[in-house]
Amino acid sequence: MSEEITSYDESHITVLHAWEGIRKRPGMYVGSTGERGLHRAVYEVVGWPVNEVLAGRATSVDVTLAPDGGVSVADDGPGVPVEADEDGFGLEALLTSAHSGGQARGRDLAYLDMVGLGPYVTNALSSRLTAEVRRDGTRWVQEYTRGVAAAPPTAVGAADGSGTTLTFRPDPDIFETVECSFAVLEERFRELAFLNRRLAISMTDTRLPGEPRSVRFRFPGGARDFVAFLDAPARTPVHPDVIAFEWEDERMQGRAEVALRWCASREERLRSFANSCPTHGGGAHVSGFRDGAAAALNAYARKQRLLSAAETDLGVERICEGLTAVVSVKLDRLEFEGATRSVLGNTAVSACVGEAVREHLGRWLEEHPEQAAAVVARFLQNGSRS
Repeated sequence: MSEEITSYDESHITVLHAWEGIRKRPGMYVGSTGERGLHRAVYEVVGWPVNEVLAGRATSVDVTLAPDGGVSVADDGPGVPVEADEDGFGLEALLTSAHSGGQARGRDLAYLDMVGLGPYVTNALSSRLTAEVRRDGTRWVQEYTRGVAAAPPTAVGAADGSGTTLTFRPDPDIFETVECSFAVLEERFRELAFLNRRLAISMTDTRLPGEPRSVRFRFPGGARDFVAFLDAPARTPVHPDVIAFEWEDERMQGRAEVALRWCASREERLRSFANSCPTHGGGAHVSGFRDGAAAALNAYARKQRLLSAAETDLGVERICEGLTAVVSVKLDRLEFEGATRSVLGNTAVSACVGEAVREHLGRWLEEHPEQAAAVVARFLQNGSRS
């Protein structure tokens, strides 16, 4: 083997800047270069102001889709610090690094997507990004091209109010499409508002000629409102009330919110979330919910002698027929099963959720005997037909 082939020194090593690595392997950061990855790039920017609202530093988030393909995301918070603070966090850190400062962690942090790396990923995958900061009475602007700052932030006059606006144009050299789906973004932003009562989020689409499309979401009822939305208008409730409860449990290092109602159909509609991100594969919180609901219903049915001693328990599959439910947990530390991060794996969550659902649902059944009887009678009727 020749010396040329076997030699290895610094000339063989290529060091990539962070933005270069992201652009070289975009799928590692946003999942794909198709429409799904494009929407993830949007979520990485929107996640920042959403968490500013949840931290109490802002009241609303506004997203605008522009005719030139740009996406603008604005909040009315205090504005990102233009100069780095004592922890090294500032505007350039937000847009050029996986920042560790500036926002809360754990159960108080909402994830729009489980990548959760922040606006710097989107900046690297954009042909151009403009940051506008309105802070302490001054308006600052900074331009970026493919993740690289063109110049330092520049003061351009007096500010009207406060807040931060990031406007980016997804790079067509990276993405197969740069046309965001209004419907996909609308659904995700609606979910976020259901799961975070403090959040007000709007989206305006100015891409089509004529009147812009605009939506605004804020749901003080939380998961209760979510279940009512999922039921409307095609599903007929077996009982009028949406059953809803929330609690905190340090054994699972987090808090949870559950809402549910049974309808006349046999289809189950169960949505589950961990720190506001969908868990399409379910996991510990879903298994705990189902076990707790079955335990509460069986205990009530036997106490009221709606089930005889000779009859077997109502199984989980039967009690989930016609069920509409939202199960949301917010944890200090998220653990997932598998690489897709769609199945929650925190082992303590299952028992904690199951125990709480059995207690709260059991109390509701006792306090609402007419509705409870209608629910249990439905399961018994369905069982006799199956």
